[in-house]
Amino acid sequence: MTLRIIPATLRDLSYIAANLRPQDRAEIDCQLDHWSPALLALTALQGFAWVAELDGNPEAGFGAAEQRSGLWIAWSWGTRRMKRCVPGITQYFHTVLGPQVAACGAWRVEARALAANHLALRWLDRLGATQRCRLPGYGRNGEDFFLYDWTREGWNHVSLSKAAGAEAAATDPDHCRQGRAGARDSLAG
Repeated sequence: MTLRIIPATLRDLSYIAANLRPQDRAEIDCQLDHWSPALLALTALQGFAWVAELDGNPEAGFGAAEQRSGLWIAWSWGTRRMKRCVPGITQYFHTVLGPQVAACGAWRVEARALAANHLALRWLDRLGATQRCRLPGYGRNGEDFFLYDWTREGWNHVSLSKAAGAEAAATDPDHCRQGRAGARDSLAG
């Protein structure tokens, strides 16, 4: 089975969003009043965005987007086959996404997960995120979430030299703000 990490496209993200695994659909449903696969895909393209492909089929989307100067939001969602992509996405997170976001001046990267989504909670722990608090009633139907984050002082996996080395790959004409999909790297697995 070949895993590739490629820059996200509207087509690939729309396909993934239309075929979400139940945990991800539940998490998205309770955060957004009205959404469609195309709208979710368009929103995801507002920062760094990648797709994990298994044997040429898009199975997971992930990335990060700047919310305001220094504050970023990390996201991921996928199909039922996403679980097979997690090791490659995790490696990419540590070697590419973390350094790119740090090079853009991030002080804090947040991620929220539905409290009932145990797979997401375990993965965030393994990615080195800190669980900050429970968010009671955060979902539109009263669902509880957990807030996780990575802060610059806690990024032990992103050295300053790695972040500086990634700066050339991470910067774009508007200096890491919005509207750029991920780098053109790939992983084979």
